[in-house]
Amino acid sequence: MKVLVLSCNMGGGHNSCGKYIQSEFKLNGIDCDFVDYFSILGNKLSNRIEKMYLASVSGQGKMFRFIYKLGETYNKANITSPVYQLNKLGKNKLLEYITKNKYDIIICPHLFPAMAVTALKKDGHNLKLINVATDYTNIPFWNETTPDYFVIPHESLKEEFTTKGIDKNVLLPIGIPVATSFQKKKNSLALKKDKPNILITSGSMGFGNLKDVVLNILVNMDAYVTVICGSNKKLEEELASITNPNLIVKGFVNNMNEYIKASDVVLTKPGGLTSTEVAILNRPMIHIMPIPGVENYNATFFEKNKLSLVSHTIDEIITNTKMLLENKKLQKEMLSNQRKIINKNAAHDLVKFVMDKFNKVNK
Repeated sequence: MKVLVLSCNMGGGHNSCGKYIQSEFKLNGIDCDFVDYFSILGNKLSNRIEKMYLASVSGQGKMFRFIYKLGETYNKANITSPVYQLNKLGKNKLLEYITKNKYDIIICPHLFPAMAVTALKKDGHNLKLINVATDYTNIPFWNETTPDYFVIPHESLKEEFTTKGIDKNVLLPIGIPVATSFQKKKNSLALKKDKPNILITSGSMGFGNLKDVVLNILVNMDAYVTVICGSNKKLEEELASITNPNLIVKGFVNNMNEYIKASDVVLTKPGGLTSTEVAILNRPMIHIMPIPGVENYNATFFEKNKLSLVSHTIDEIITNTKMLLENKKLQKEMLSNQRKIINKNAAHDLVKFVMDKFNKVNK
């Protein structure tokens, strides 16, 4: 059996999830490749789409909000979207790639390649497709794909997905896959423990104006503050200019799991994968500065299930951070809920499902 994981360079969560899936398959001795869908179509297109995405989440995400609402409108009207038609254009190159490399199963943690595979399936090609939702909601246009199975984050979301056009028989509510390797703590950090350690992670692209948040925390709290800026060099430079012995500034890191595990509280934007990572490592969490649209839904899911606190202003961030650090009962309840609701074995469960369902067929 040979597995292809297809994602896109449009937000780190999709790619990270795809690489987690690849890692878990390889851990179980299964041939699995992770590929950027747009690299198959051409690097120029990949770069162009990525720049468009970055532009859409600038200016507090106003354009992203518009795109998201537009998608919801197409879903309600049951009209084939331009998004599907655009991705359909890449189907022939994708088929050539799949055929050349003899893949048996295609797993898509991103909508765009799932659409291209769907177009091929509609043309009569016998392809096995598994979608993986990386957010705690059914984003617009997923209903235009025809997966054999669809991995979703939680059982309680099944009704939302079916209401929006996904066949209930294909849903696999096993959770967002995070590799087993991510959960292993290496203990390579040398963080001081005489004060609370607050971790602020702004996502792979450092969305949001975090400087004011950081300055206010440093002024109002006696704690160490570690900020992971991702690939946002401007933010990293701005924060590095602050002279404060309690502040630690990092760019992109490959050991995020260690920083999360070493923290007393984690402040993060409510990306689906990042939130899942924090919950799997079982740390007190506060969601801050959501991108309008999908991340609001993620924050709502976590807040509703008491997996995190949500802060919309700097004052709320300060108040909630102090409260969460001091209120041990609240911490205990939050961590207990994370263990109950978030499946830390989702990646393993997905691999096991694929092996049980498809391995015999392909022998």
